[in-house]
Amino acid sequence: MDKPSDKHIIPYKLYLYVLAGLIIMTIVSVGATKIDLGNLSVFVAILLASVKSTLVLIFFMHLKFDNTLLKLLATSVFVLVALVLFITFLDYNYR
Repeated sequence: MDKPSDKHIIPYKLYLYVLAGLIIMTIVSVGATKIDLGNLSVFVAILLASVKSTLVLIFFMHLKFDNTLLKLLATSVFVLVALVLFITFLDYNYR
């Protein structure tokens, strides 16, 4: 169990920086839909969504301060999703 002395304090300024980064990346992802990037459009959209979800997991869901097993499980889910998307794109690309 966590002791009361083990609590962490995150300054509000850091939350505001992360929020600003999320808003900027949202604006960039909306702007990327207006530009024809060809085959890279989906890749850019998925990359921006992955970075945004990682920021939310790390800071707003406090994964940064959880134990190592939970960090490993969350990372393995991201790797599994990336693998499934990669295989799906390979299948779509070579049809």
